[in-house]
Amino acid sequence: MLDAKPTATPLQPNIQLTTTRDPFSDPTQYRSFVGALQYLTITRLELSYAVNLVSQFLQVPTNDHFQAVKRILRYVKGTMSYGLSFTRGASLNVLGHSDADWARCIETRRSTYGYSIFLGRNLVSWSAKKQPIVARSSCESEYRAMANAAAELIWITHLLHDLHISHQARTLLCDNKSAIFLS
Repeated sequence: MLDAKPTATPLQPNIQLTTTRDPFSDPTQYRSFVGALQYLTITRLELSYAVNLVSQFLQVPTNDHFQAVKRILRYVKGTMSYGLSFTRGASLNVLGHSDADWARCIETRRSTYGYSIFLGRNLVSWSAKKQPIVARSSCESEYRAMANAAAELIWITHLLHDLHISHQARTLLCDNKSAIFLS
């Protein structure tokens, strides 16, 4: 992949991966690449969703799945200088963002959710996971995402308290009005 052409995004827009295509010839190689990408998500949070998506097919990868992994690798090649940077700021607000895509998986109809938690301007925690149950509405899916983000937000707040670091405010943001009203 050293000579591959870099790409601007880790996944194609509106990509739909399924298990019904031609199986990939070397599942061990696929698992090795995905494992390396999982390790890379420690410092490259923008890869979390894409790596989460291709990780769902470790058991029986297809050629389409391998093409998605190669695209992620091409994106990494073009963004080698990206990473986390921490800066000292005037305020230590704790801010969380959560989002979910309702019934994204076309085979199981389960939603994928994600959140990111900032301390000041610094990203300190993030996650992208498939929800364990099928949500009956977008509101339910978003509400579950908010609940997971809120739990992480509270844990970080308690950690800061235990470390005797005072924070000024904590806020959780969501883009779904129904889920906000329900909460």
